[in-house]
Amino acid sequence: MSVGKSIHRVGAVKRVRGETKFGFDAAAKPGLFLACVRAQKAPARIKAINPTPALAQPGVVRVFTAADVLGEHKLGIIAVSRDQEFLAVDTVRHPGQAVALVAAETPETARAGARAVKLELEEMPGVFDAAEALKDGAPLVHPDHPTKNLLKQTNIIKGDVDAALSEAAVVVKGDYTTSRLEHGALEMEGGRAEYQDGRVIIWASTQNPHYDQADVARFLGLETDRVRVVQAETGGGFGGKLDIAVQPYLALAAWHLKQPVSMCYTREESMLATGKRHPFWMSYTTGADETGKVTAQKIKLLADTGAFASYGLAVCGRAAVHGAGPYDIPNVHIACRMAYTNNSWNGAMRGFGVPQVALAHEGQMDAVARALNLDPLEVRMINALRNGTRTATGQLLKSGVGLVECLNKIRPLYEKYRAESDNDDETLRGVGLGAMFYGIGNTGVSNPAHADLAWKEDGRVMLYTGAADIGQGSDTVLVQLAASRLNISPDMIDICRADTDCTVNAGATSASRQTYISGNAVLSAADNLEMLLAAEARKMLGKRHLDLRLSEGCLISKEDSGQAIEVSDVVAYMADKGKTAKAGGSFDPNFTALNPETGQGKPYAAYAFAAQCARVEVDRASGMSRVTDVAAAHDVGRAINRRNVMGQICGGVMMGLGMALMEEYQPGRTENLESYHLPTCSDAPRITPLIVEEPEETGPYGAKGVGEPALIPTAPAIAGAMSDAIGAPMRDLPISLERTLAAIIKQEKEE
Repeated sequence: MSVGKSIHRVGAVKRVRGETKFGFDAAAKPGLFLACVRAQKAPARIKAINPTPALAQPGVVRVFTAADVLGEHKLGIIAVSRDQEFLAVDTVRHPGQAVALVAAETPETARAGARAVKLELEEMPGVFDAAEALKDGAPLVHPDHPTKNLLKQTNIIKGDVDAALSEAAVVVKGDYTTSRLEHGALEMEGGRAEYQDGRVIIWASTQNPHYDQADVARFLGLETDRVRVVQAETGGGFGGKLDIAVQPYLALAAWHLKQPVSMCYTREESMLATGKRHPFWMSYTTGADETGKVTAQKIKLLADTGAFASYGLAVCGRAAVHGAGPYDIPNVHIACRMAYTNNSWNGAMRGFGVPQVALAHEGQMDAVARALNLDPLEVRMINALRNGTRTATGQLLKSGVGLVECLNKIRPLYEKYRAESDNDDETLRGVGLGAMFYGIGNTGVSNPAHADLAWKEDGRVMLYTGAADIGQGSDTVLVQLAASRLNISPDMIDICRADTDCTVNAGATSASRQTYISGNAVLSAADNLEMLLAAEARKMLGKRHLDLRLSEGCLISKEDSGQAIEVSDVVAYMADKGKTAKAGGSFDPNFTALNPETGQGKPYAAYAFAAQCARVEVDRASGMSRVTDVAAAHDVGRAINRRNVMGQICGGVMMGLGMALMEEYQPGRTENLESYHLPTCSDAPRITPLIVEEPEETGPYGAKGVGEPALIPTAPAIAGAMSDAIGAPMRDLPISLERTLAAIIKQEKEE
């Protein structure tokens, strides 16, 4: 069985050799290049677009505007909230929105042409603060939206919070904020497209090709099957390539010009024009008894979705569901509101709102510990969800809850760090904790996946999956699962991935869902393939009741002295009869939709759990801080590929470090990676990844997921460590040099 083994990642050799073709270089045919014309101020009414100066530029072929769009203008990943115009029709809603598209002979001439297009805009009143946007009389971002600037409100109500707070031995309050964040994927958004026999074919960096296909078809006014989307190898996404980016522009130009076209954002354009992590404002009131048992949590959340909905609905719901953290709290009241503003739009980013609320619910656990003079780890142990407890949505967790084991895994390092963290005249030292749980898959809705397996006459097996591998390793995991179930070597499996002509929709690569959901679909396909081959073998042998099982390329009979039939013989037998040895399988998690008033329900079939511990050092004089160590224990159910899991944990820790200490997207200021600071290898702490395997009974071989969970506890753990070092709660991210120094000075004055 290959499950549990650290086999080499599928496609790794090609990447190392530089043979992998990414979005912008996915096809070899020459053609035209595209560049967007983007409005620099918003909101504004479009009075005129003059393409003449651009068309006078050498090499410029055509300028497209909204008038050239043949289908729907408003697109979006969530059907009930499609509101994003990829070529603005009448109004520009945020700075950087595209208003025209230039096709030219080279990338340079396309960009020169875009600069030459003359725009006449009339500025309009706008709103750039989420709280202000929800006040009466605020300028409306979308005047026809039924709830004005409120995109969504999600409530979670369990028990009687006010009564429980009035009876609590201690009540602690805290306000927390997190910032907009840039995804910072190594590869910018890019792709190519061609027109072929009445169809448009797109190769692009994407996390969900089947969704792209549907949106592009709407944009062009075509039947879906007249658009083919192939996921090119994708150099990272982190949620940023869930929303479509270059795909509609490529399709529009290829359709009209009947020529191959290419497009790739510059880094500056990627930062200006793509979605960011939602900034959150969070207010928590927490009550506990004398032992540290939390009895009540009252939470108010406000987030800014920017000018377009994107994944705002999903982020609002997920943040609310996870707002109380991975704890057994009998009384909970959570209200999460998502507001439109004229800021840059915000979409999906690793964790979907859970990293934001994790800062707050972990800060509150630390506050309870301080108020009662208890150890922060023990407070978490007292309150941790366990098998047999219920979440804030009332869901009974019957199995697969590994949080206590995660806390126990990090305990030795936590105690070691604390013993070695005394302050001196120059350096402040601190230790912090972060815990989390994360629902696998989409929240309270159907989100199925499908996979197909075909056994070829040469003995090789082809796996067909719509799941996009964006570097997280789903290709490898799905191959390992198929190989284990079919009882063959992973080397015997080829993969056809994320091509809308060849694969069925497996859902987006998001919400840490592919190992669990697509993994189960692959196992279902393998079950069905085994049954198909066994049935055909019985026909071939004329033995109707022979019990056959797959093993190392043979069908083995238990009843007939271990008789072995070569699968290749069965496949050849089927081919002679015009049949293909191919079978499919699907999986959709068991869920219950949330009650619209109380938020009670079973939004996910499985949860991942984690606990991390961070140690920091802070220079007293300058405020410079450094994370020296992070211990990260993650309950993944079953590690399908242990090295891959450890890599995800280490990568998540580094992304969480950036969120905690340095990253903040500020429109108009952080325009590139010179001004937007990402952590590098020189910032990396000593990371100790610890794998916990608390099997999920519904998971493939017990597996859950780790993609987003790897990130979530890190920033809270670092914030806790910074608070411990400075002696004051640090509740606003990022904990920048300026914020750190101000807190040190304030604390010294108070002492």
